[in-house]
Amino acid sequence: MFPGDSTTIRCAIKEHRQRKGLSQDELARLVGLRRQAVYELEAGRYLPNTAVALRLARALGCTVEMLFVEDVSAEFGGLHLLHEAETARLFLAPVRGKLVGVPLSGAPLSFKLDVADAFLLADKTVDCLLPRDRLADTVLILGCDPALDVLTGLMAKTAPGIHAHAVFASSRRALLAVGDGLAHVAGTHYHGFGASDGNLEALQALLPGLDCLMIAFSVQEEGLMVAPGNPLGVRSAEDLAGIRLVNREEGAALRKLLDSELSRLDMPVSGIEGYTEEVRSHFEGAIRVAGGAADAALGLRIVAKSLGLDFVPLVTTRCDLVIPKDLLDQPGIAVLLDILQSSGLRKELRSLPGYDVSDVGKMVSGQGFSKG
Repeated sequence: MFPGDSTTIRCAIKEHRQRKGLSQDELARLVGLRRQAVYELEAGRYLPNTAVALRLARALGCTVEMLFVEDVSAEFGGLHLLHEAETARLFLAPVRGKLVGVPLSGAPLSFKLDVADAFLLADKTVDCLLPRDRLADTVLILGCDPALDVLTGLMAKTAPGIHAHAVFASSRRALLAVGDGLAHVAGTHYHGFGASDGNLEALQALLPGLDCLMIAFSVQEEGLMVAPGNPLGVRSAEDLAGIRLVNREEGAALRKLLDSELSRLDMPVSGIEGYTEEVRSHFEGAIRVAGGAADAALGLRIVAKSLGLDFVPLVTTRCDLVIPKDLLDQPGIAVLLDILQSSGLRKELRSLPGYDVSDVGKMVSGQGFSKG
């Protein structure tokens, strides 16, 4: 890190030098510097002039930008990773004064490769690829409705300056992330039983006292994804006895739905093969069924259709978006709210299998937990 600058610059000369197998003395001779100068550079005590920076880059076979990286995370007191990083590629989003990094796997669960906003470096600093003004206009949405990608796509078309990410997370994880200040918006689709509203109950249980809006986003069919032609004749949760199920993780909305159905039918979970076999997304479950590793998995009609599977509906449920009120003045959130009221969103969702648009944009809750 270099003093005397309003930004924090991280020097990566040492990593590139060691990768080339050069000592400090050898690099100094190649560039025409004293070894002490190379030592001072690597220690972050000063920035070189343009000519020296170019000679260093040529000697190390890289660009100047690769040697001197602006560490945006230092402005936020460090980086908060949404979960453990198995890759250096990140989405970035400033949320309530924190810089949140979302690790991108090589092939996300939707099999869509996204362009990274930044790279996580070995010392946990961040090489940010986004212009600073665009980073400030980022919106991070967590949830497991695939149609959230449609929402962010419409946001990008409507306001190209807004950088919106929809990242897969269970309803529980999405709500907790919003409560911890690690996401701007949570998508939640808990199921209500009787006269209860599952999303409102989950919000009150997980984030009591959060001052927020809850707005209906989509209504979709949820149920069991099965092999093409439904060869085992699955018609309901009652038919799960004797076939191989793959379940969702504890706390996931679909897991709660299954447990409720089994309780209603008085079916012990011990009689269901695979009840303890868990996957963390609709797509993972669909892949297990498509590959013959399971006979049924919990998921959405749209996910089943995308992989050529048959689908057994169990329930129709509403996905709501939870938005803390203290974020409403952010430009990206204002764009999101406009899109939720647009005819374009309704047309998009109406075209998707298993979706209903009758509730899109309706205010579910806007003050405390009273239904609006």
